Amino acid sequence: MRSHEKTTDTDKRRLRVWLRLLRVSRSIEGELRERLRVQYKSTLPRFDVLAALYRQGEGLKMSELSSALMVSNGNVTGIIERLVGEEMVERTPIPNDRRAMKVRLTKKGRQDFAEMAEVHQGWISELLEGISAEDADLVCGILDIQTTAVKPVGGGK
Repeated sequence: MRSHEKTTDTDKRRLRVWLRLLRVSRSIEGELRERLRVQYKSTLPRFDVLAALYRQGEGLKMSELSSALMVSNGNVTGIIERLVGEEMVERTPIPNDRRAMKVRLTKKGRQDFAEMAEVHQGWISELLEGISAEDADLVCGILDIQTTAVKPVGGGK
């Protein structure tokens, strides 16, 4: 919509949807952050790093991990340093590339994260208990359609 076009009722409703999505997302994220802090002395970014590494059993280059999480290498480096110190993650050099390291979960890291992920899934289910399976499918379908409809400004990905 261009700035000179009149705002329609549909435009206002879409804005309300966006604001509600944002409010619900922030509320759930805040609750998850607190639960991770209290129960696991962890952070949401740390959980996200562990989850990405768990999905990629063979490990990831630091640059791949940063890309997967859509954050800078600097944001991930500190988390990885702490996880290495806790023996949750191990780093290995990549042959023929002295600057790159591959990171992967240790056996302890995989076991600890698997437990944490199961608890996390229970928290999500609890926090969204008012949504039926059918409604969850409907909302996901709508959001999937919307995700493909978003066109980045400037021709980005």
